[in-house]
Amino acid sequence: MDRLQAMTTFVAVVDSGGFASAARKLNLSPPVVTRAVAELEERLGLRLLTRTTRIVRVTDAGARFAEDCRRILADIDEAETVATGTHAAPRGLLSLTAPVLFGQLHVAPILVRYLQQYPEVDAQCLFVDRVVNVVEEGVDVAVRIGELPDSSLQATRVGRVRRVLVAAPAYLEAQGVPRRPEELARHAIVSASGVTPVSEWRFNDGGKPLLQRLQPRLRTTTNDSAIAAAVAGLGITRLLSYQVAAHVRSGALQILLEEFEGAPLPVHVLHHEGRRATQKVRAFIDLAVDMLRADPALN
Repeated sequence: MDRLQAMTTFVAVVDSGGFASAARKLNLSPPVVTRAVAELEERLGLRLLTRTTRIVRVTDAGARFAEDCRRILADIDEAETVATGTHAAPRGLLSLTAPVLFGQLHVAPILVRYLQQYPEVDAQCLFVDRVVNVVEEGVDVAVRIGELPDSSLQATRVGRVRRVLVAAPAYLEAQGVPRRPEELARHAIVSASGVTPVSEWRFNDGGKPLLQRLQPRLRTTTNDSAIAAAVAGLGITRLLSYQVAAHVRSGALQILLEEFEGAPLPVHVLHHEGRRATQKVRAFIDLAVDMLRADPALN
């Protein structure tokens, strides 16, 4: 294996956290990946990785070398892009992930426009309400809601959403409008596990945290069913603002206790390729950032 291939293999092991996952990413056998890193260590006379039966950790020298490898590989890719034409049409398979309802409402329309614009690209979507490991699961682009942990992923902020309480006007007319979180104890509550899996809702009472314990009349595992129950007038539910934006605009739901809301949650578009992002990824991110930032439900 030549030096550039060895560098690519080593970076894949570091980024994916193991030989087996790197092998899957590179479509190589694990022994080939293991041998490539061993030969690289022998050539350099350095221990780049510390291996145990359960985990692989990068050494200090290995971390510095990995950064140098990324820079070298990025420069090579950049040179090839310039040589072949920076406006070469995106092509290949684009894989992306987002929360279920966010994907349906906001990502799918972007993807449709993207695929219409770039006919040589195919796409696959993983819309799930869990945090997907984009490296291990081979995902090109992810949309995340909430504060991000420190990571090597490239993140672009595109908006923000709020946790909001909503109910149908008919329910509020019959049961009254709560003025403080403590009054929720006497109301019918619909709990959606996608956002609030416990029977305690946190509020911000003039800068001080307020925890309100509840006994939901309906617990459901999907946000869609919680929205349907609230629209039907069953009770009060708590969801993310983008999930109920259309119903609020139409008047089917009314937002409650806005002055007690917590801090908004940021929305980011993430990818892990940095400067080495392919044309298909760059083109999608450019389109997604523009469309999401222009979406009134996220700003």
